[in-house]
Amino acid sequence: MNIDWNARPELLAKVKLQARVETDEEDELVKDYVAAALFHVEQHCDIKLVESAPAADNEVALEPDIWQAVYLLVAHWYANREAVALGTIATSVPHGVERLLWYRKRF
Repeated sequence: MNIDWNARPELLAKVKLQARVETDEEDELVKDYVAAALFHVEQHCDIKLVESAPAADNEVALEPDIWQAVYLLVAHWYANREAVALGTIATSVPHGVERLLWYRKRF
């Protein structure tokens, strides 16, 4: 799914707020993270995301729970830019990405 960033300037501001990005220098990186997160959701749930309802059988409209999962993924990827974090203790966030998407998954 492609986002028309010119038509959705509020979206970039919201994603940057979630990820605590305070400058415009990394906007393209943040946009790439959003694209990757949307693709991740599609692959995880075996669905195609669409911006508006109604959606076909294999499509799901981008609703608040899906956007929240995208925001969490982008913020995580922005904060943790390497595949491995040394010297930290990692835990899952309760009701994180998996929980937000579990009922959307096609079996």
